[in-house]
Parts: sequence; C-alpha cells; structure tokens
Amino acid sequence: MYLKMLRDLNPWWTYEEWVNKDKNLVDYNNLKIKWVPKWINEISLEPFSLNFVLGLRQVGKTTGLKLLIRELVKSTEAENIVYIDCDIFPDFISLRETINEYLDAMKSDQTKYIFLDEVTSVVEWWKAVKYLIDVGKLENCVVTVTGSSSLRVRRDVELFPGRTGSGRVVEVLPLNFKEFVEVHGIRNYKLEYDRVLELFKRYLEVGGFPLTVNGFSSSHILNAIVGEVVRFGKSLEIAKETFASLISKIPSALSFRTIAQDTSGYSYKTIQEYLEFFKNLYVLDFAYLKQGSKVLYRKERKIFFRDPLLLNVFSAWSNTPYLYSALVENVVQEHLYRKFGEIYYYRNSYEIDCIAGDLKVEVKAGKPHRRYPKGVIVLNDEEIPKFLIELFK
Repeated sequence: MYLKMLRDLNPWWTYEEWVNKDKNLVDYNNLKIKWVPKWINEISLEPFSLNFVLGLRQVGKTTGLKLLIRELVKSTEAENIVYIDCDIFPDFISLRETINEYLDAMKSDQTKYIFLDEVTSVVEWWKAVKYLIDVGKLENCVVTVTGSSSLRVRRDVELFPGRTGSGRVVEVLPLNFKEFVEVHGIRNYKLEYDRVLELFKRYLEVGGFPLTVNGFSSSHILNAIVGEVVRFGKSLEIAKETFASLISKIPSALSFRTIAQDTSGYSYKTIQEYLEFFKNLYVLDFAYLKQGSKVLYRKERKIFFRDPLLLNVFSAWSNTPYLYSALVENVVQEHLYRKFGEIYYYRNSYEIDCIAGDLKVEVKAGKPHRRYPKGVIVLNDEEIPKFLIELFK
C-alpha cells in the first residue's frame, strides 16, 4: 500500500539522474548562493543510531538531508536509503506500517538509512519508532528524525531511554555572521573589511536563512512559523500582541508581567506560555540575570531573537518598530549563545549586556558615553562584525 508512495518520495530508487528530479535538490542547485551545511557531518551513520535533528522550519533541514542522501547513494545501494515526509501521515500507526512495509521488502543485511522528516506533525510519532526498536526491526538501521519544535522532540527523546544507540541530537540554525561572510566569497575578512561592513548591514536585514540570503521574500519564513502557531493550537491574536509588546521594549530586561501589561488583558502566565513556545521554536531565547556565580532565573530576563531576520519579520507582522540597538544587541547575544551554550547579563550600578563563558560584552550603537570596568569589551558598530567573526575562529 505504501511502497508506491515511498517510490515517489525516493527518486534515487528509480532514476540514475535522480538529483534532477528531486525538488529539494533542484531548488538547491538553482540558488545563486549555496553551501553544504556543516551539521550533516554531525549525524551518526553507525548502526544502530537514532538521531534527532532540530531547527526552525525553512532553515534548510530537508535540503540538508537530501545533500546527505546524495553522498550516501555514492557508497551504498540506493534502496537502502529511504526518506519519509511525515507531514502526509494521519497518525503514528500509518507511519509505523510504512516503515515496517519498507523493511519487510528489503531482504539484504546491509545497513538501512531511514530519514523521517518533520515527525512533530504526527501525534505520538515516537510510538511507531519505539515499537520497531523494541521488536528488533531497526537493529541494523540508522534512523534520523527531524522536528521544528525543540520542546516536543526533546521531550520525546526522553521516551527512548537506552534506545538511541550511537545517535546524536543536532541543532540546525541560520548562518552565523562568519558563515554569512564566507558564503559571499570572503576568506580573509581583514583584507576586505569594507565589504564585511556592507555585508553586516545586509545580514541585519536578511539574516542567515537560505532563501533570504538568496534574495527571496521573507514571507516564506513568516508563513512557516505562523503555520506552527496554528498547528500547535495557539492564538494568532495573542501571539501578535505578545510580539508587539516585546519588540517595543527590547533590549531592556523584562518580566512577563511587564510584557502582559501592554496586551488586551492577557495574564502574565499566558504571555510566559507564548514566549516559551516561541523559544522552543527557535525564534527567541532568554538571557538571565547573573550576579557572581548565581543565576537569578525569576528576575527580569533579556529576550532576544535568534536571527536578525526574525526580529524584522515579527516587527512587520505586529506593526511594531524596534530600536537599532536592540537589533545589534540581539545579534551579539545569539552569537555568544551559540559559541558558549549560555548567555546572561549583569546589572548593579551599571549594566553589562552579555556575559558568556569568560567574556563580558557591552554593545553600543555609536560611541560609548561612560567608562566600563576592566575586562568588559565595549563594541561599537564598526567593531561588531570583527568580533562576531573572531568569535568562531
């Protein structure tokens, strides 16, 4: 029943020149600016593995999987690789039966590579995979699942205790600024710093998404995120008011109550729920107050967008302008967060915007008007691009 559908989804089974028939790779090959994402090298290909690939929609997860498949086809029989778009399944039972039917049709003892794309669209998808693991059907397989909600998939990871083998959790994010500069052909930024400054202005507009880097409309990214809001049963009206209040106040440290005050009477608990939802969609993240070695999670937090394009699209969507200082501070916060896996701020008689690892960074659009303690890096507009590049050397 399902094998014909799988044949349509897996053109490498049938056609020698399949890369010319796969929509994702055709679109990829038509891009003016393209790159092979580094994250595909983080996926474990050793059986048994259950890999989890997490990231916002439209960030390039599916294209990355197809590029990995393009390489795998060179070293293994095409039929041993199966890609399954989970958006088309009504429930986990049909997903389980599809995987089972494929495995039953394969008689060889060679490793099978199973890619389950956007599993979060199938309610309780994990039941399909867990069952097949428990009955021993996936012993000689590498299973890679992708999802757009870190909360749902990370929670589901916990449902596989001792069942992930050599698998890994891989996060897929938009390009950081160093990568953005590199895909534009600059290898030694010091020799072309005038171009780097111009590229930084563009990065602040289009971010690191493959489509917008190539000049396509940002509406595809906004629509994809709005689609997630609807699919998870959230209110677009509450989401829009939440963004309007948030964007009007950043880069200040904020409480959920402060954000709720500028909405149509929504409780701070509702605002907290929505902000944490967008955090789990990789749209936002939080920088908490740190004093000494103590992190004060219940105090006001700085909320930052995880890519400059996201601040731009949600500013337009909520019809709320933002401060330029918020945009550049958000970019620095996100880069430090990616580098160190943590980001905080400090506030006493003075404030430090970013604390991460052993770095203390203050972001100033224009010239600083006061002195800062020893050890604090103060960045103005011209210094920010260099700092972001050097951070990932």
